[in-house]
Amino acid sequence: MTILQLFTLFLVALQGGQATHVIDRRKIVRSFNPHRNASSETTPLQVGNGNFAFGVDITGLQTFSPFATMSTWGWHNFSLPETEGQTSVDDFTGLDWWTHGRLVNYDQPNPAESDISNWLIQNPQRMNLGTVGFWFNGQDVTEELLRNKSQTLDLWTGKISSKFIYNGTSVEVETWADSSSDTVGIAVESEAFSTGSLGIFFDFPFPTQNKFEAPFVGVFNATDKHTTRLQRKDTGATIRHDVDATSYYTSIAWNSGAVIAGPINGTHRYILQPRREAKNIQLSVSFSSAPPTGAPCFDDVIAASTMWWESFWVSGAFVDLSAVESPNATELQRRTILSQYLTAVNSASSYPPQESGLVNNGWYGKFHLEMVLWHLLHFARWNQFALLRRSVPNTYNQYLDSSVARAKLQGYDGARWGKMTDPTGRSAPGEINSLLIWQQPHPMYFAELEYRSFPNDTTLRSWDKVLTATADFMASYAFFNESTKYYDLGPPMYPASENTNPNATINPTFELAYWRFGLDIAIKWKQRQNLAVPDKWVGIRDHLAPLPTADGAFAIYEGIPNMWTEKATVQDHPAMSAIYGLLPPPSSGRPLNMKIVQNTADKIQNLWDMGDCWGWDFPMLAMNSLRLGHVDQAVAYLLHPLFEFDDAGYPVGGSRVPTPYFPGSSSFLLAMAMMAGGWDDEPGTHFPEGWDVQVEGFVPGL
Repeated sequence: MTILQLFTLFLVALQGGQATHVIDRRKIVRSFNPHRNASSETTPLQVGNGNFAFGVDITGLQTFSPFATMSTWGWHNFSLPETEGQTSVDDFTGLDWWTHGRLVNYDQPNPAESDISNWLIQNPQRMNLGTVGFWFNGQDVTEELLRNKSQTLDLWTGKISSKFIYNGTSVEVETWADSSSDTVGIAVESEAFSTGSLGIFFDFPFPTQNKFEAPFVGVFNATDKHTTRLQRKDTGATIRHDVDATSYYTSIAWNSGAVIAGPINGTHRYILQPRREAKNIQLSVSFSSAPPTGAPCFDDVIAASTMWWESFWVSGAFVDLSAVESPNATELQRRTILSQYLTAVNSASSYPPQESGLVNNGWYGKFHLEMVLWHLLHFARWNQFALLRRSVPNTYNQYLDSSVARAKLQGYDGARWGKMTDPTGRSAPGEINSLLIWQQPHPMYFAELEYRSFPNDTTLRSWDKVLTATADFMASYAFFNESTKYYDLGPPMYPASENTNPNATINPTFELAYWRFGLDIAIKWKQRQNLAVPDKWVGIRDHLAPLPTADGAFAIYEGIPNMWTEKATVQDHPAMSAIYGLLPPPSSGRPLNMKIVQNTADKIQNLWDMGDCWGWDFPMLAMNSLRLGHVDQAVAYLLHPLFEFDDAGYPVGGSRVPTPYFPGSSSFLLAMAMMAGGWDDEPGTHFPEGWDVQVEGFVPGL
């Protein structure tokens, strides 16, 4: 038995896995290494570490396709408006809406303050830190002129190997990323260096105020709006990039004789030219927000990447479908392996990720707190808690004060979490942004999953302040209806589907179920610590409005007209399915009526406009099918023709959003964890009959 197998056995035992044999994880992972012979028009191959990523075209660099180099810290603000009364973020006042007989202020664009409103929506935006590519001595070379192009991403070590022939000469490239810094390591071997026909360029784009930037981020034709400055060293150089008030540094170090010069007239492009006697060069390129004090060399990057990725793959949970002779199983395995790699690169950051991770920009590069659950919960289910803890509960703690202030301004207790946000903690103005509520119970789900794997005082203390403030708001937000004697949610509000009239939306099914779930967890949290449970939490939980129904199934919200008979009621996210799938059965109050639960699943399958579904909808429906015992239907949802993953494993955005849309990857992994590990009432595997599946390291879900 190898050291790797012994280490895997130890980890499985430590994590309580159900393995009947040691899975050859390396063999399975590498069997899905992506291979390309041409650049993709929409997605790069990437190296990265969760906080930094470098996307490449077929050359192993960003030669023909300027895919992004992105980080957690790389943000930019355009100058504030100069309009009188709108020159500061403090000048923004939002809008007041009538809410249960009183005016409540919401962070919404104010027509009288359009300039500062738009500035707050569009700023800050995430930056493309720069591109690195091959320079062909000023020749007009296109990708089509290269011959014998071949590229492979080794998932086990995080290395991209690229080969091509240019002008009759072979070029071989290795691309790596450091595991703990914003550094890419590059090695190039080619006789073309000796003729001076090949060099390496570094170029710097200008950010835009576009809501979506895909597949590329930034523009290279606005050179007069920003500056770069080169500082040379013996075997290296630093380029400072200044954009408005934002400055950052690109540090380049190489191992052999080379000369760097630039910028080329009218550009911010610099050229690194190895000396004529060189046949290869190794370099490391580091990006930082402060003047560099040192960066890892190429060999250090290789060692760190190799060690980190092997540790990633042998730790945590694992699913082995290799013994199943079914194309469905093979595709599930492919998506599982590639999604694990891509979410580690794009989502395991110190802040929650944006929907497109570190590939390109959506919603100006900002992240959405309602999507945190879909982005990150799978790390807990796959026993990758070290990656989860990079961002939660830290982000909630960091945003706690501003969320308490938001709730207080609106006349509520506790902390009201924002929606579309960034490292400042501000919630970008928007009607949906300010009226969405399903992000509020998310901390309870994260906390409870962590507690079942780490049931100790440290876990209880680390989440208590956040859960208390969250539950205080949830109890304060619920409105007592004198007519029904129940507590209502809304109006005004938007449900998860974001497609209803906010002034008519009251008691949406999923949000009501999630509210009860959240208060249940908050109450248990206090009881586990032998602390007093606020009476208000219990009273509101026990008197929440019943889940609304229509035609024998759950409705989007109470009183919605023509539910199940009008097309507008069966579009977008079918969130009602999540009350028995993503969520466990309620631990308090009325039990779910399982006939209504099944009727809802049937109506969604038969009547819902699946062409209007996207991303996490399909895994959400799969989890509902699993709890109902319909395993084959769960697989059908996970492999639905509209739920696509490209050749490198990126989740296709479709008509609604650009590619990639990473909530699709992470929710897919969440559903696969449910198949592999089960849940409280039914622990163990839940794969189609006859499938010989091996799993390691899973703890049953809620």
